[in-house]
Parts: sequence; C-alpha cells; structure tokens
Amino acid sequence: MLFNNYHMEISYKTGLVPAIEDVIELYNKAGLPRPTTDRDRIEKMYQHSNLVITAWHNGKLVGVCRGITDWVWCCYLSDLAVDPDYQKTGMGKKLIALAQQQIGEQSMMLLLSVPSAMEYYPKIGFVKEDRGFIINRKK
Repeated sequence: MLFNNYHMEISYKTGLVPAIEDVIELYNKAGLPRPTTDRDRIEKMYQHSNLVITAWHNGKLVGVCRGITDWVWCCYLSDLAVDPDYQKTGMGKKLIALAQQQIGEQSMMLLLSVPSAMEYYPKIGFVKEDRGFIINRKK
C-alpha cells in the first residue's frame, strides 16, 4: 500500500517515451482499456504522440499522460493512467497540470473519458461537454 508521503519521491519527466513494455504493464495494472496485446499498436500510439509526460517512483513507471497537440489551439489528451497503488495521491492532477503547462494558455485540452473516470475529471478542473461527436474505430 502506498502512503501519502511517497508523492515527495515521485519524479516527473516530459518528452521521455518509456519502454513500451512498461507502458503496457501500467495500462493493464490501471485497467485502462487499450490494445495491450498488440505491442506494435501501442508503440505506434507513442511514436505519433507529441506530448508525453511520465511519473516515476524508484525507477518504475507509475503514471503517464499522453496527448496529441498543435500547441496553439487544442490538445487531445489520449491517455491518463496511474498505477492503482498511486491513485488518490494527486498524481493524475499533477500530470494534467504539467501537460497544461506544456501546451500553454492558448490551447484547450479535451478528452474522451472511460466510464469509470467520469466522476474524476470534473474534480480536477475539466468541464463536461455535450457538443462532441465521434466516429468509432472499427477495431
């Protein structure tokens, strides 16, 4: 079990793409519904992302925030994953704050939430938006 004082030992890194195996392990542990059985697809997701912020504890990947942005108008937050042992420590909020810092004040940040996180995002400053549309992926 993680104690609240561990958050002091967390290091955050911007622009570092972690080993894909570490990403897959984190996604699986966090229960993030991503194609983790398809290593190549996860790798391509990171190759084509231009905003990656990670959280580390004692050399272990414990959080990640991944997005796609043009740096001046919008940023799509593709992933926010925090190891369950580190949830409720403020790590997700810190990762989002660091992402906002990177994209600057001209850019909005938007995302599609997994159902289990619908209550989380308003708590950290996101406003629920009802004007969106989606064409779902076929696989």
